[in-house]
Amino acid sequence: MFSKRTEPRAIASQLVLLFTLAATLLLSIGLGVSYWLVVRHAFAEDNSVLADKVSALKTDFKEGGPKIFGEEVRSRAAGQYEPYWIRVLDSEGHTMTETPGMDRLLPPDVFPLPQNSTASISSKDYRISGKLFSLVAANQASGDQTYTVQVAQDRSSDEQLERKFGAVMATVLLCAIVASALIAVTITKRGLRSLGEMTRSLQQIGPNHLSERITPLGWPRELQPLAVAFDQMLGRLEDSFTRLSQFSADLAHELRTPIANMLGESQVALTREREPEEYRELIASMIIECERLSAIVDNLLFVARVDAAREPIERKRFNGRAVVEKIAGFYRTIAEDRHVSIECSGRGEIDADPALFERALINLVDNALRFTPDGGKIQIAIALGNTHAEIAVSDNGSGIAPEHLSRVFDRFYRADSSRSSDGAGLGLALVKSIVDLHGGSARIESQLNHGTTVTLSFPNKS
Repeated sequence: MFSKRTEPRAIASQLVLLFTLAATLLLSIGLGVSYWLVVRHAFAEDNSVLADKVSALKTDFKEGGPKIFGEEVRSRAAGQYEPYWIRVLDSEGHTMTETPGMDRLLPPDVFPLPQNSTASISSKDYRISGKLFSLVAANQASGDQTYTVQVAQDRSSDEQLERKFGAVMATVLLCAIVASALIAVTITKRGLRSLGEMTRSLQQIGPNHLSERITPLGWPRELQPLAVAFDQMLGRLEDSFTRLSQFSADLAHELRTPIANMLGESQVALTREREPEEYRELIASMIIECERLSAIVDNLLFVARVDAAREPIERKRFNGRAVVEKIAGFYRTIAEDRHVSIECSGRGEIDADPALFERALINLVDNALRFTPDGGKIQIAIALGNTHAEIAVSDNGSGIAPEHLSRVFDRFYRADSSRSSDGAGLGLALVKSIVDLHGGSARIESQLNHGTTVTLSFPNKS
């Protein structure tokens, strides 16, 4: 079953959406609070006015008595007290007087029961025939009797005003959301304009224009780190591309020489019939050239695997002096013919891949022996630190000129006195790759006609 591929959302659309949602939330909260405060204030004011009205009626009732107050209420035409409706009940709950027509719309039993105290007022809301009333009831003493005053206020107009106000607030909110979205689109386009300009600048960079830079100056502060990172990346790409081009040229040059030798010798040999001994010499010469090619290819494959971090490392702790003595003993047999002495010093445990360590050390000793004059001396020293172990190979040979020291670890690089184990400029590059694979370092010190020292540093296991 194939899963549906989701298309990534654009940054602009996400910014517009988030900005609009944030504005909608803030506007909704602000308008909602405003609506609640206005409505609450309006109802509180109506309740206050209604309470004042009840107090005034109680005062009139107290001053005029039930008879005069009742005549005043009945003398008014129905609705004259609008939006107030008034009723007076005796102590037994019988209606003494009321606003004409009040009994049909608001019977006495729909009003709240009054409090026992004459200073307290009971209230509630009541809805009938699509209208909203606020009902209030209060006790009023007159003589030895207690009467109940019921007052109703028609608040239908207030409710309609509340609905209209709510509709206005909703319209304002909708218009504000649309305006926020339009503002968000404008701001986002303006804000991302610099990113588009940077994109167009980067699109102009190709394999033939790796030297170009976008430079952080002139860009917004948020894009300056990105510009710096791109410039650094372009610098690395330019350096890698240059080195790759040089490497390809050097590789072609190194492979061309032995191939040309084999091709020339073969063509010469085929010009006429030769003795079997001459053919054997030709085959032996070709074998030497093939071995040279094989060594170059093996070293290149090893260095490539190291660069790609695919070369396995079996890091172990071993006796470094024993390995050094073993390699020195092997080369002493060769060195005796030229009266070159090989001395070892120092002791210590080394954390490294034993096979790779031996390969690096063999390359260094072979290089030193190759460029040490007859009667010279080679020293192999081990030094232990708190965090690493160092192995230094020194000779008193021809040395290397200062201008070449920074590049002797590059592949195929050779100076007049370059160090190389196979004559192709890969020996020190291979050593550097082995040390890098262990997370260590390699450095070289040399003086012309005084000798060279190569020091390898292998970190200890944590």
